[in-house]
Amino acid sequence: MPRATADSDVFSAVAEPRRRQLLDLLAGGERSVGELAQALGLSQPLVSKHLKVLRDVDAVRVRDDGVRRLYRVHGPALRPLHDWVQAYAALWSGRLDRLDAVLATLTEEEDHDDPA
Repeated sequence: MPRATADSDVFSAVAEPRRRQLLDLLAGGERSVGELAQALGLSQPLVSKHLKVLRDVDAVRVRDDGVRRLYRVHGPALRPLHDWVQAYAALWSGRLDRLDAVLATLTEEEDHDDPA
């Protein structure tokens, strides 16, 4: 089965740590390429390259504001990531609930055995 390229699949696009950092910064609101480059300590061309990948999978949107281009997160494109993670969150939540029950039982038995 062919592997999806970063510009066609949101999972592949966000697999790159710098792109996740960009999304984290954009979660706080719109920013220009220059602001993003400065915040990450990267060159403007490198940030633009990463933003293009995120735009290609619709994870970010851009709007012109005079001579600046402002980028923002486009949440609906990230929905597949959320849905995938939620399945694991439910799994771990159930396991942690069972662990809590076991620990509570052990604590009760310990309290019952210790007549202090």
